Amino acid sequence: MLGAGALLSAQFQMPDPKQMSGIPRPVDDLPDGTVSVRLIRGQLSNNIENHDVQLLGGGKTLTSKSDDAGRAEFKGMAPGVPVKAVADVDGEHLESQEFPFPAKGGVRLLLVATDRAAGAKPPVTGQVSIGGQSRIVMEPAEEALQVFYLLTVANSQGAPVNPQTPFVFDMPAGASNTTLLEGSSPLAAVNGPRVTVNGPFPPGQTLVQVACELPAASGSVDIEQRFPAAIDELAIVVKKVGDTKLASPLIKAQQDMAAEGETFIAATGPGVPAGQPITLTVSGLPHHSAWPRWTALLLAMTIIAIGAWAATARRSDETARAAERKRLEARREKLLNDLVRAENDRRSGRLDPARYAARRAELVALLEGVYGALDDEAGAEQQALPALARHTAAHA
Repeated sequence: MLGAGALLSAQFQMPDPKQMSGIPRPVDDLPDGTVSVRLIRGQLSNNIENHDVQLLGGGKTLTSKSDDAGRAEFKGMAPGVPVKAVADVDGEHLESQEFPFPAKGGVRLLLVATDRAAGAKPPVTGQVSIGGQSRIVMEPAEEALQVFYLLTVANSQGAPVNPQTPFVFDMPAGASNTTLLEGSSPLAAVNGPRVTVNGPFPPGQTLVQVACELPAASGSVDIEQRFPAAIDELAIVVKKVGDTKLASPLIKAQQDMAAEGETFIAATGPGVPAGQPITLTVSGLPHHSAWPRWTALLLAMTIIAIGAWAATARRSDETARAAERKRLEARREKLLNDLVRAENDRRSGRLDPARYAARRAELVALLEGVYGALDDEAGAEQQALPALARHTAAHA
């Protein structure tokens, strides 16, 4: 009997819960329009309590906490809308198959996290891939483009895997503010623009979410990215602002989609082998034209140059005027001395009255010209004559 019991137990043993994870099962023991998600770790007896579970679909995200039985229930989606359940447990991303939200009856499903403490197998050398649920998301900012890599690194083996090639990659050239997002596996780390995920990778999926910012002053950004593991399917989402466009030789299909009042470009392409560059161009980004800035800069430089030239010319002109004034003052003094000498010669009899009169008229005319040149104010010549008269009278 003991042998028969063991045989029956072997024939009817429960399947591995991991094999049932994420498979929706329609039931009639739930109220109409209800989805029940049970969250466990490894075995059915190991419920995960008080943990966030999300239901995504129709542009909405519903969040519910698991109860003491590990169950989270959801209502409120439109019947027939494609939905899927997701949860992140200890850096492991769990995701169900997509299914229509029920109108009648309900849907039950399991999400099974890896029980790393039970029967852990030694790591093996193997390969991991970037799963089909991974996507590249981009969003325009002020003269910049925000880039998000939402990666699910898949290990399909039943044991932890150390990849032959270290899982390390650099963000695109010019990237700044590289940041590891909340919910990423603790195996992931960021150092400057470099992202490292340390093995071994546990069985299932390891979530790596990282973001950076690229400059977009010209309104266009070229991106080249290489990943250390093969991508099962390329998926890109770009928030559309104005005339934003996405181009890449790897894209096979793209379309505009509306969600929550915004427009997004959704593009897909085939798988990409490890190390092959993914080239993307995002154009039509909002930016400020550079020509007003350059025009203002050129104008400022021109004003500075004119000011410098004017200052130099003014200093040269002032120097020339000072030299000319000195020459005129010396000429004035000489003419005044000549006038005094002529007056003394007349008094001493060395100069007869006729010659004195002619000489005096000549000197006075020359002095009038010098005084006029020295004083450029209005009426300078009239001011010079009284001064000359006073000088002559003083020596009469």
